[in-house]
Amino acid sequence: MVPSELSQTSLFSALKGARLAYFDGRLHETALVVAQEAARRKIPILIDAERKREGLDDLLSLADYAVCSAKFPQQWTEAPSIPSALVSMLLRLPNIKFVIVTLGEGGCIMLERSINEGSDLEEMDVDNLLELLKQEIDGNNAIPTCISSKTVMRLSADRIGTLSGRLLVGTAEKIPSSELIDTTGAGDAFVGAILYAICADMPPEKMLTFAAQVAAAGCRGLGARTSLPWRTDPLLAPFLS
Repeated sequence: MVPSELSQTSLFSALKGARLAYFDGRLHETALVVAQEAARRKIPILIDAERKREGLDDLLSLADYAVCSAKFPQQWTEAPSIPSALVSMLLRLPNIKFVIVTLGEGGCIMLERSINEGSDLEEMDVDNLLELLKQEIDGNNAIPTCISSKTVMRLSADRIGTLSGRLLVGTAEKIPSSELIDTTGAGDAFVGAILYAICADMPPEKMLTFAAQVAAAGCRGLGARTSLPWRTDPLLAPFLS
């Protein structure tokens, strides 16, 4: 679809009552038209940044949230590490509230922006903070968990800059080999769960564990959709209570 094929009637109808708008960078010219209208209506926008694409920068400039593949943050920013790349992304994209990078069986990392810019905040190098948070992870825990910096901090990245926020590390479920069938679509399931969590006003700690559990459930069957859980699935109950 190209922009000329998108009538204003269709555009307005698609966005009417929308809580959130999602884009993955494909069909970027048409996506930008929809995103600009969503932004005008103050509809939050989430961008799924899997890899660098034509027009993706324009979409990111309108985004409220971003979920990235493991390689994207460093490819896009040329920062030396994932944590410093996340700092760079939030500094370059002042509208974004948080960015998540997915790491497959390694879980995920989230950097959440804070509006608190007080000079009394503790300052820490973001790479060092990540290592400290990783040390708190219980390697014997099979279910998804989340470790976060307990308070808002001044997070610095060498030669990049500093911002106020929180760093969170989410783990993936350790699926027994006898239950692991197919990882196809696990990333999409994770993003879909993040979209649901935003609309449900979940706090970040619950959001990351919920999304990890949904992704893990999808790995227990063949294909990208067959094993996606219903909201009533008992496996999700601890993450929705």
